[in-house]
Amino acid sequence: MNSTVSGHSVAARAIDWPAAQRAVESAAREAVRLGVRVNVAVVDAAGHLAASVRMPGAPLHSIDIAIDKAYTAASFGLPTGRWHDELQAHSAAVREGIVLRPRFVAFGGGLPVVEDGGCIGGIGVSGGSESQDEACARAGLEALGLAGP
Repeated sequence: MNSTVSGHSVAARAIDWPAAQRAVESAAREAVRLGVRVNVAVVDAAGHLAASVRMPGAPLHSIDIAIDKAYTAASFGLPTGRWHDELQAHSAAVREGIVLRPRFVAFGGGLPVVEDGGCIGGIGVSGGSESQDEACARAGLEALGLAGP
């Protein structure tokens, strides 16, 4: 993460609201193109909600799932769809324990928002298949001129 040390504090970059809004709108437009109804959330680097869109008819549980996908992606800097493979390198205790953490999501649809090598937030989409959710999240990143991992 790009940060500078000054005295006893650390300055950290975070996604701003205009960028967060563009990302959720672009992700929702991709969902329309794919013919699915989704919920989209963008969080800042600290995991706080920065913008969201709920498409009418999208599953209600998917509101929280989208936020949690964005939170998981931002907190680890890793797409949520990569967790299954990533966990294979860890002990059984880690594999079984981390998935029990509140707000942790280990399936596709969440991507970190990375700018200049630093994670400034996360985007999460829920309501379609994992591949549809991830395609929508990627569209959100592309609207910002960013490429996902």
